[in-house]
Amino acid sequence: MATEQKRRLGRGLDALLGDYVGLQERGPAEPSHSAVQTVPLALIHRNPRNPRRDFPAAELEDLAASIRAHGIVQPIVVRQRRHEAETYEIIAGERRWRAAQMAGLHDVPVVILDVSDRQALELAIVENVQRSDLNPVEEARGYEALIDEFGYTQADLGTAIGKSRVHITNTLRLLRLPPSVLRRLETGELTAGHGRALITASDPERLAKLASDKGLSVREVERLAQKGSEPASVGRRPDKDADTRALERELAERLGVTVDLRHRSDGSGEIRIAYRTLEQLDLLCRKLQAP
Repeated sequence: MATEQKRRLGRGLDALLGDYVGLQERGPAEPSHSAVQTVPLALIHRNPRNPRRDFPAAELEDLAASIRAHGIVQPIVVRQRRHEAETYEIIAGERRWRAAQMAGLHDVPVVILDVSDRQALELAIVENVQRSDLNPVEEARGYEALIDEFGYTQADLGTAIGKSRVHITNTLRLLRLPPSVLRRLETGELTAGHGRALITASDPERLAKLASDKGLSVREVERLAQKGSEPASVGRRPDKDADTRALERELAERLGVTVDLRHRSDGSGEIRIAYRTLEQLDLLCRKLQAP
């Protein structure tokens, strides 16, 4: 891949869009560039190659409420669909597109780019990685697509998206895990660190279930994977009664995040709230600050 291509991609989505949108101010736009404009929402379609697959309902509802109040602040990035005039395919912003539908919008702001399949996938991955919107499995599959379909090396890919080659390699290794384990990573039940530790386990599915059921740390999973055993005393969570689990579910539904209540014998305890992205954390903070 050419050095200039890698340099431009590594600058990130905002910088790239700045090039496209800023052309209108600097002079005549090139055919492949477009400034922000408004198009009917019905003409926009999702990109089946979008690396992001998980769109939690609670997050979409919160964003839809924000869109009703303030509109869409950041335009959706699209390209024209092949063989279908006046219709568009999303490059970046599918979450905003879904929330806009929930909010009942008829028109949305977009930036229309004339880019290839490879460039569209590059931009989609850059946006999602930089915004921490992808779960580990989505990120790995996005990297895999760029390598398998468009000839990237792991070194090129690391340079392009601003990640180390070690990060790229470790993320891709997650795809060796069984589907049931990958699902636990997709839902946030286990972290990427857990996944990397499970790769070396003789029975990753069994150990993944144990890690989830007992709340094992990454280090504990690493030790068990190396030993090939599972001491019953390691990382065991105390059993929770039905009322505690019901309260966890209620809080999780209200807050849109995973909630873990842990009681102690003296009547004290703690609440653990797990968020997967900075955007999810921001939404949580706004909920907690609301009167």
